[in-house]
Amino acid sequence: MTDVLPAGSLDGKVALVTGSSRGIGADTVRYLAEAGADVVINFRNKAPRAEKLATQLRELGRRVLVVGADLTDPASVGEMFDAVRAEFGRLDVLVLNASGGMESGMAEDYALLLNRDAQLSVLDAATPLLSDDARVVFVTSHQAHFIRTTPTMREYEPVALSKRAGEDALRERIPGLAEKGIGFTVVSGDMIEGTITATLLERANPGAIAERRESAGKLYNVSEFAAEVARAAVDAVPADNTRLVGDVSAFAAE
Repeated sequence: MTDVLPAGSLDGKVALVTGSSRGIGADTVRYLAEAGADVVINFRNKAPRAEKLATQLRELGRRVLVVGADLTDPASVGEMFDAVRAEFGRLDVLVLNASGGMESGMAEDYALLLNRDAQLSVLDAATPLLSDDARVVFVTSHQAHFIRTTPTMREYEPVALSKRAGEDALRERIPGLAEKGIGFTVVSGDMIEGTITATLLERANPGAIAERRESAGKLYNVSEFAAEVARAAVDAVPADNTRLVGDVSAFAAE
């Protein structure tokens, strides 16, 4: 057990984390479960990993629903939330963690489809299930959050632009969510050691991660950053709906 969140702080709550079979998503959903939440593990194509994690979380005494879904397919998203409704009847925490765009062999518009359109699709499908004091957390990177004022690595630019487009589109939902008492927080972190994105970037641009680590003084690892994401689900929503994790001195604010 860890003490990322106070024990029992999510007792009786239901949390869904997209892309939670591995990496930041898996650690986030684990922290939420350790704090008492029943959880939904969402995956695209890593069913064995998702099931293994579910087994571990059930040992904590939690109810765990494992749902495979292609977030770029609205019908698949709809089926996921039908399953959530059937199992739990509600949702108290939604963490929009899944993202991508650096994978090879994808269509040219895949990054925008996943990082903007799919995020809205998931939020809109989840909204009828969200409780009055629910929380929505969107996970992004400094390289995306600050892309309009601070250039990023050429290899990452299409992803950064699409994630910023997703963030902007989601922020337009904030007033409507607030009317229902639903809090919305963007969690932005630097390059995270050990993520798929960092690995792909390093492959495309050798030395990039080490260079960023030296510049920032420290890069968070997966479990450290996931802890910040989990805390955003329970901490007070910042006035600007933004939680910046790690050094931002190299990035120019708008």
